[in-house]
Amino acid sequence: MNRSLDPVKSAPKEKVTLVVTGMTCANCAAAIQRTLEKKVPGVVGAAVNYASEKATVEYFPEQVNPDILTQAIEKIGYGVVDERELEEGEGAARDPEVRAESLKLWIGAILSFPLFLLAMARDFGLLGAWAHEPWVNGLMALLATPVQFYVGWDFYLGSFKALRNGTANMDVLIAMGSSAAYFYSLPVTIALGVGNPALGTHVYFETAAVIITLIKLGKLLEARAKGKTGAAIKKLIGLRPKTARLVRDGQELDIPLEEIVVEDQVIVRPGERIPVDGVITRGKSSVDESMLTGESLPVDKQPGDEVVGGSINNQGRLEVEARRVGAETALAQIIRLVEEAQGSRAPIQRLADQVAGVFVPAVILIAGGTFLIWWQVLAAGFTPSMIRMVAVLVIACPCALGLATPTAIMVATGRGAQKGILFKNSEALERAHSLSAIVLDKTGTLTLGQPSVTDIRPTDTRTGDWLLGLAASVESGSEHPLGEAVVREARERELPVGSPQEFEAQSGSGVVARVEDQRVLLGNLRMMKQYQVHLGGLEEEALGLQAQAKTVIWVALEDQAVGLIGVADTLKPGAREAVAQMRQLGLTITMLTGDNQATAEAIAEQAGIQRVVAEVLPGEKAMQIQRLQQEQGLVAMVGDGINDAPALAQADVGIALGTGTDIAMETADVTLMRGDLRSVPEAIALSRATLRTIKQNLFWAFFYNVILIPIAAGVLHPFTALPVLLRSFHPILAALAMAFSSVTVVTNSLRLRE
Repeated sequence: MNRSLDPVKSAPKEKVTLVVTGMTCANCAAAIQRTLEKKVPGVVGAAVNYASEKATVEYFPEQVNPDILTQAIEKIGYGVVDERELEEGEGAARDPEVRAESLKLWIGAILSFPLFLLAMARDFGLLGAWAHEPWVNGLMALLATPVQFYVGWDFYLGSFKALRNGTANMDVLIAMGSSAAYFYSLPVTIALGVGNPALGTHVYFETAAVIITLIKLGKLLEARAKGKTGAAIKKLIGLRPKTARLVRDGQELDIPLEEIVVEDQVIVRPGERIPVDGVITRGKSSVDESMLTGESLPVDKQPGDEVVGGSINNQGRLEVEARRVGAETALAQIIRLVEEAQGSRAPIQRLADQVAGVFVPAVILIAGGTFLIWWQVLAAGFTPSMIRMVAVLVIACPCALGLATPTAIMVATGRGAQKGILFKNSEALERAHSLSAIVLDKTGTLTLGQPSVTDIRPTDTRTGDWLLGLAASVESGSEHPLGEAVVREARERELPVGSPQEFEAQSGSGVVARVEDQRVLLGNLRMMKQYQVHLGGLEEEALGLQAQAKTVIWVALEDQAVGLIGVADTLKPGAREAVAQMRQLGLTITMLTGDNQATAEAIAEQAGIQRVVAEVLPGEKAMQIQRLQQEQGLVAMVGDGINDAPALAQADVGIALGTGTDIAMETADVTLMRGDLRSVPEAIALSRATLRTIKQNLFWAFFYNVILIPIAAGVLHPFTALPVLLRSFHPILAALAMAFSSVTVVTNSLRLRE
C-alpha cells in the first residue's frame, strides 16, 4: 500500500503519557483503554498499564489533545496527572492518595481487631452468657459500620464506576461479599434486639469488617511493592541535576537547568553531576557514566571529548559547551525509551487480559451457583450457604492476573537500563527470548571500526620501538587512516615522534619524507620495487601478515628495508568472550560483512565464528537476514544502527550498538549504550529470565484462582479426613489469601532486580 495516498496514516501523530489515579485492578485499566480507543475520535491507540498506573496514548493532534484525553478518563471516574506538566507528578499525585488509604487502613484495623476478638471469643464460649445479649450485637454493628462505609467506601465507588462503564472489577466482588455479610447481620441484630430469633442468632459483622481491612492492607502492600518495580526509572530521573553553573559575561551563575541553552559554557566541579550533553572545552577528569551505560570503570576525558548529562565528574574542574539540553539529552531519551517500554503491552499479556475481561462476571455466577446449590440442593441452610458465597466472592483475585506481566516488564526494562540495555518496547523484550540465530555486523560491531597497529617486525639490527618511532615521524603530518594508526600507536607507547621534511604522498603507494636528513619510505611492495629498495628477506613475513588479512606497511631507510608494520581493524575487547556466551545460549552465529572473503574469515576465526557471509553490499544485508529467517527461525541482527538500518528493521530483533550520546536509533528494538558486544548475551539472558518470571506469575495467578475458588465453594466438604479449615473455608481466610496473592506476584517480579 502506498502510504502517501492515505492522508490519515500519513498525518503526523503525537504521543502522551498520563499518570492515572484510582485504578484498583486490571479491569479498570481495560475500561480506560476501551474508552480511549473506542469513544475518543482521533486516538490511534492506547496502552493502559495497571502496574505502572500510566496511560500511553497515540493520537492525531488535529482531532484530539491531552486535555480531551484527560476529560475522557475523568468522565468515567478516574484521576489524571499530565507528566509533561508535572515532572514529579506521580509522587505528588499519589502521596495524598497513599496517606488517605493508610489512614483508612489504621481506622479499619483499630475497629476490626477488637470486633474480631469479641466475635471469636464469643463463638468459642470464652466470655460467658453476657456476650450473647442483644446489646453486644449492637456494639458489633457500631464497630463495623464505619469500616463498611468509610474504610470500604472506595469499593462501593469503584463498583459504581465499573458497572456504569459496562464492566465489573475487583471492587464489585469485594463490595458484594462484604455487603452480603453486613446487610445479612443488620436485620438479624434488629430482630434479636426486639426478642425475635426468626432470622437467626448469629451475626457476621466481624467478617465484613475484617474482609475490608485485610483487602486494604493487601492493596497498600501491593502499592508499596509496585513502587519498587519502578525504582530504576526513578533513579534515572534522579540523575538530572536541578541547577547548572555557567559562565555568562565573565561571571559564574547558578541557574535552573531549564534555562540552559545550546552553546552555554557550563562549569562542573569535582563530584558534581554533568547537567547537559556537551563537549569539554577546558579541563581534564575521569567521568563515571555507570548509571547511563552500565560501564563500571570511569572514562578519562579531556578537551574535545563528549560528555553525557547525568554522569559524574570524579576529578578536576571541567568547562563543558552545551550541545544537547532538555528533552534532547541522552538521559532524557533513555528515560523516555524506558517509560515507553514499561507502558507497552507484551503479546503474552493478551491471555491474561482476555481472562480478566470475563473473570469477575464468571466469579459472580460461580458465587451465585454456590449459594443456590448449598441452600436449595444440599439444604445446608441460608446462613452457611451465604458464607460460602461470600468466601467465593472475596477469594477471587483478578489483580494477580493483571499484575503478572506488567510488573515483570517494568522491573526487567529498568534493570536493563541500569546495565546500559534499552528495550524499545516490551514486545522486543519478549521476542528476544525465542531467538535461534544472531547475525553480527563486522566493522564497528565485532571490530573497532578503525585500523590499529597489530604487528611490528623490524630487521634483526633494529628494535620495534625504533621502527615505530621512525614510521610515526614520517606519518605525523598525514591524515591517511593507516598513517593515523601508526602515529596513535607510537604516542600510546610514549615514543618520541619527530616532524618530517620534504613530505610527499604518492597515491596508491605510500609516502616519502626526510627524517634527520635521511630518506624514509613507507608504503606497499610496489613502492619498494619502484624505488629499487633491497627487501632484506622480509617477503615471507609480509606474505604471512597478508594471509591474516592485515595491511602491510613496508618501512625503508634510503634503499634498505628496515621492517614491516602490520595494520588491521582489530576485534573489540570482549568480542570473543561475547561470541562464546552467545553460543552457550544456544544461538547460531553468523558474521555479515561487505569485506572480502579472506579478511572476513580472518576476523571470524579470531572471534570464534564459523559461519561467514562476506562481500555483501549494504542494500543486500536485509535480504541476507530474510534468507536466514527462512532457514533458522527468529533472527537478531547486531549492527551500528546507521549503516545497518534496513537489516535491523528486517530482523525479528534489531540490536544497535550505540554510545551514551547516540541512542536515538529508531530502527533498532534494543540499543546497547556501551557499544560492548558482551551486552548482547546479557540482553538475551535478561529476556529469558523475564519470560520465565512472567510464566511463573501467570501460573501462580491461574493456579491460585483455579484451586482456591472451588475450595471456597466447598468442593472439599465431603472429604471428612481433611481439616475443617479447608472443608469450610471462612471468608476471613479468603480475604487474607486474596490480599497476599497480588503481593506474591509482584514480589516474584522484583527478583529480576538481582
